[in-house]
Amino acid sequence: MEAFVAVMTIFVLALFVGFELINKVPPLLHTPLMSGANAISGITLVGTLVTAGAQLTLLTTILGFVAVAMATANVVGGFLVTHRMVSMFHGRRN
Repeated sequence: MEAFVAVMTIFVLALFVGFELINKVPPLLHTPLMSGANAISGITLVGTLVTAGAQLTLLTTILGFVAVAMATANVVGGFLVTHRMVSMFHGRRN
């Protein structure tokens, strides 16, 4: 139980720090930072796959599956936004 409390404390603190950091970034920099963060999101996806595949308990497998789905949505969304941003720099093609 102590390990769970420690992990949840770290998780909640990470949520607060992440929220504060994102709020401090000017809107002009959100998209370039998102495209740079796609590599980190890819690493997160690999970690979630390992967690889901370890099958330690039913709870970890379910949480791992949810984490895989969320990390996949994050990576795909990041690449879609990056693609849209890059396409804005291309001129109209006739």
